Amino acid sequence: MSLPQLRLDRGTLVMKEVPPVVADCFQWDARSQSYRAKGMDYRFIVEALRKANITFKDEAADFLKLELDFSREIEPYRHQKQALNAWKQAGRRGVVEVPTGGGKTLIAQLALRDTPRSALICVPTLDLMAQWYAGLVAAFPDASIGMLGGGSKDETPILISTYDSAAIHAETLAGRYALLICDEVHHLPGDFTRASAEMSLAPYRLGLSATLKRSDGRERDLDALIGPVVFSASPDELAGHTLAAYKDVVIKVKLSPSEQQRYDELIRQRNDFLRLNNIKLGTLDGWKQFIMSSGSPQGRAAMLAHREAKSLAYGTEGKLRVLEEILANHPDARTLIFVNDNATVYRISREFLIPAITHQTHVKERVATLDKFRSGEYQYLVSGQVLNEGVDVPEASVAVVLSGTATEREHIQRLGRILRKSEGKQAVLYEVITEGTTEERVSQQRRGQWQPRPNLNLEDLNAPD
Repeated sequence: MSLPQLRLDRGTLVMKEVPPVVADCFQWDARSQSYRAKGMDYRFIVEALRKANITFKDEAADFLKLELDFSREIEPYRHQKQALNAWKQAGRRGVVEVPTGGGKTLIAQLALRDTPRSALICVPTLDLMAQWYAGLVAAFPDASIGMLGGGSKDETPILISTYDSAAIHAETLAGRYALLICDEVHHLPGDFTRASAEMSLAPYRLGLSATLKRSDGRERDLDALIGPVVFSASPDELAGHTLAAYKDVVIKVKLSPSEQQRYDELIRQRNDFLRLNNIKLGTLDGWKQFIMSSGSPQGRAAMLAHREAKSLAYGTEGKLRVLEEILANHPDARTLIFVNDNATVYRISREFLIPAITHQTHVKERVATLDKFRSGEYQYLVSGQVLNEGVDVPEASVAVVLSGTATEREHIQRLGRILRKSEGKQAVLYEVITEGTTEERVSQQRRGQWQPRPNLNLEDLNAPD
């Protein structure tokens, strides 16, 4: 009697005959006349078969055992040791939630050191891919390390890939890597990107993020894709020890009388349309209805009114006066300025003669601008959302948030840009919000402080600009 065979076919596990102990994992595929299971179920299937003393032939996995010489002579912080131990105790599966500046990359390097198997590291951007490559080459100088994405297509035992490239090549990569590391893991549960985890056989999985929350609630899918949260630390817990001590200051400004009058008119115009069409903006479906209805003349007028009101709240003259005062109060501090729309980025850049980075900035120009900021040639830098994650600027000690979305992740990411510890550093995060507008609720929600009142006709706090 031949042994049961476990094969890998296009990102799925295949068996002709399925032992009862793993029957729940498989579904019958009439086309191929075989049973199929998700690649990510590989570990459970193998462990269940072994526990039941069922001998089988594993033709699915092609993992490599590595000889890794870890060259970094560095003593991990206490929280990094705790995170690593918690991940190991959870069977080398799970998510570590540590604020930006808390040393997530070192935790991953230690995990790789202690789990010397072929590894796939997924990151959201090309900038992060380059940073990870440089860090891993320094940590494991004798290892074969490659990249996938941005023109690179290496086939190495340790491979760093963008999420998009990993998803595109998920079927090819599925059986090669025993350890899957996902940086900024909140990106993973997307419709497209999740394929890299669902097809992967990797029995060992580590997710890293400063904050897991997504606007669609899909962070709950990480339990199945990567594993549960095994360790979590907040900026407050690490401030003054691992991270720089910091202050978080909220400054409220008022619209001018003419701005307030225009704002009220715009909100009234928008709300009249919403009431007439029974659209409630407190839900994602409500926003979809609003966007779809903007194809009509009345709907377009309402959408334009909404956007103009938002622009008034985000770009009031009062905010720019406060920004000028903040910069004057920190004459020697390296300062980052965050806003939510490119128009305001360029306005601040023009009026204050400050270098700007947006998603429209060419990669080479972005790198050169960041290098000049790090060196001190540029003291100030204004940006939209492109600096929220994946950019290391430890020299910055002051951040000014003039506008943003309602996500807690954005707040933690922007705070993290200034929390890299250095001798005598006292970081300050200023958040300048417009009083009497929906921006107050936006600010409260991204800080995790806002709770909706019953029967309140809500605005969607994450509306696109």
